[in-house]
Amino acid sequence: MITQMTFEFSDALPNGGALIGLDPGTKTIGTAFCDAGWRFASPGKTLPRGKFARDKAALETLIAERSVKGIVIGLPLNMDGSEGPRAQASRAFARNLESLGLPILLWDERWSTASAERGLIEQDMSRAKRAERIDSAAAAVILQAAIDALAGSAF
Repeated sequence: MITQMTFEFSDALPNGGALIGLDPGTKTIGTAFCDAGWRFASPGKTLPRGKFARDKAALETLIAERSVKGIVIGLPLNMDGSEGPRAQASRAFARNLESLGLPILLWDERWSTASAERGLIEQDMSRAKRAERIDSAAAAVILQAAIDALAGSAF
């Protein structure tokens, strides 16, 4: 199941469970994880992009290690809410991951990278370290926004 609706995603996970957040870029895939209670998202590894079969295998390993029950993927919409080529690439990425059998939530990520960059700057992180960590930090911003919305829809 792939959806943009938090209630559909939440209904597919009636007992909660750990989630993985993904920020798929052209060169890397940022990852983030949250606890089973959907309280806090934390950056994970940044994976180099390669052939999809290899990328999927790396994600399967992370999913198994953390007992992940659902996937949140950043959907890079244009500022006017329309979809461009990057959003279509994220949708294709989600369709390719659908065979994992986990519910997938596509989440609007328009300001995630800027927010992640601000957070890393506030931590006084060097430009080189920020470049290494920005994709996973953005994945954590995406995942945190999604779990905040999910928590709000649970009450």
